[in-house]
Amino acid sequence: MLRIILGAIGAAFCGVLLIAFGTGAYNHLTEPAAVTVEQEFHLQPKALHLASDGPFGKFDRRQLQRGFQVFKEVCSACHSLRLVAFRDLQALGYTEAEVKAIADQWAIQQPAVDPETGEATTRKSIAADRFPLPFPNEVAARAANGNALPPDQSLMTKTHHGGAAYVYSILTGYQDQPPELLKKFPDAKTGTGLHYNPYFANLNLAMAPPLNDGQVTYSDGTAATVDQMAQDVSAFLVWTAEPKLENRHSAGIATVAFLIVFSVLTFLSYRNIWAGRPH
Repeated sequence: MLRIILGAIGAAFCGVLLIAFGTGAYNHLTEPAAVTVEQEFHLQPKALHLASDGPFGKFDRRQLQRGFQVFKEVCSACHSLRLVAFRDLQALGYTEAEVKAIADQWAIQQPAVDPETGEATTRKSIAADRFPLPFPNEVAARAANGNALPPDQSLMTKTHHGGAAYVYSILTGYQDQPPELLKKFPDAKTGTGLHYNPYFANLNLAMAPPLNDGQVTYSDGTAATVDQMAQDVSAFLVWTAEPKLENRHSAGIATVAFLIVFSVLTFLSYRNIWAGRPH
């Protein structure tokens, strides 16, 4: 009797599942979900080719230095680089003296308070320090950026689909909303304080276009166009996210070469051992 009851319960449960599945499939076929403005107008990242791409890629250190200059003079006003230390910049080709001079330009806030002014005390950075935060806390960061929190850029190219191409596309993708978007989705008009960018997930960014032609002056004479600066800082952020990339590529190539040689030797040994023996 118990088996019959349990069997009936199982059959009823399976029946409910089949009815739910059938109802859902029917509704999906007869009433497809409405396409959202993000689904229709969001664009995939633009193509971007960097020297570090591919299994044989190596960093273009002149480009990395230009990218660091863009970060220092433009991005660091709002964005942090909390996983990178000043001394790491020697990998970009800077000398120890140059790294010390760069660190000296940043002030580190300390937990102590100046008894005379009541303000937080600061000290000069040293090469061993990591890049300081541009704001003392999240509240201050949001207050200065329209309640939006500027993300840390240390791992930006690792945490976003598209990597460096995503960063490059965001920086060069600001534009006016297309008329067809407003015609089809009149309620999707970009609000006050936001900026339309089809490469961002919800199409609207609180960050204003950060780059303008000639905004920095490159010491190597490269023209500082928006496109060039976007490429350079994207390449720099690839390095911050994976500074050992070249070592990984070298290790991978050496490993593949070893496996190929080992496979050939193993095959030749096999042929030699079994040569002349009946199969």
